[in-house]
Amino acid sequence: MSTVDQQRNNAGEALAEWEVERLDVDAYLARVGYGGDLSATEDTLHALHRAHAATIPFENLDIVLGRTIPLDIESLQDKLLRHDRGGYCFEHNLLFTALLERLGYMVRRLAARVQPGKPGPRTHMLSIVEAEGAQWLADVGFGAALIEPIPFRDGAISHQGGWTHGLESREGGIWSLRSSTPDGWTDLYAFTLEPQRPIDYVVHNHYTATHPDSPFVGQIVAIRTTPEVRHTLRGRKLAIARPDGTSERRDLTDEDLPGALRQTFGITLEPDELANLGSST
Repeated sequence: MSTVDQQRNNAGEALAEWEVERLDVDAYLARVGYGGDLSATEDTLHALHRAHAATIPFENLDIVLGRTIPLDIESLQDKLLRHDRGGYCFEHNLLFTALLERLGYMVRRLAARVQPGKPGPRTHMLSIVEAEGAQWLADVGFGAALIEPIPFRDGAISHQGGWTHGLESREGGIWSLRSSTPDGWTDLYAFTLEPQRPIDYVVHNHYTATHPDSPFVGQIVAIRTTPEVRHTLRGRKLAIARPDGTSERRDLTDEDLPGALRQTFGITLEPDELANLGSST
């Protein structure tokens, strides 16, 4: 087998491993309301990233409802594309990277430690995407950060509406995604360039969805970030934060919760799910 044929064979095996061909591309594009160009360019990457971030919410409600979080493509698209639901990083980014590979982008899937100054496992998924010879950090699954991709290079700064994010390379091959706040730069997560396999995310996902120390176990979490404001729901506490550091907080009642999920986060639940959600938290 020639080198070129071997490379093609390896690429085909990689796509099969990630179940890329199972993705319903038309359903994805309809869900995020995207009808633009689909060539594998930087402009398309940015447009798709923005559309996903604006449409599909970050949330953990299935964990609170006592359900497992499957990561196969069919389960993910049934939940995130065919119903008015969202998910957390693995769900978002596995779908998004499948779409990108279907469109011809080269993708490297990675894992990160959130709040790297604290001890903890790697519980976040992100990706490095190549477009037109340049590399970008793409991440539609970190609810409190990127609206668009950020250039993958040391010292990169990206202004996304009122929010500012940056990348920094550190000793030991560690990269850090950072966010600028009125008090200075804050590390959001740290990662290396070790490619992940599907089974790696199964392990990361099991901890995130079941371990008592996981921030997603035992309380509702939902986040939606726009260029101007970030809404965060933890338990019954709804916070509204702005890039200038101003914020508002209020407690939700059981009666407030369905409207907040639907209107603020775009999440629609069935009546029995709402009842079970209220009794679980």
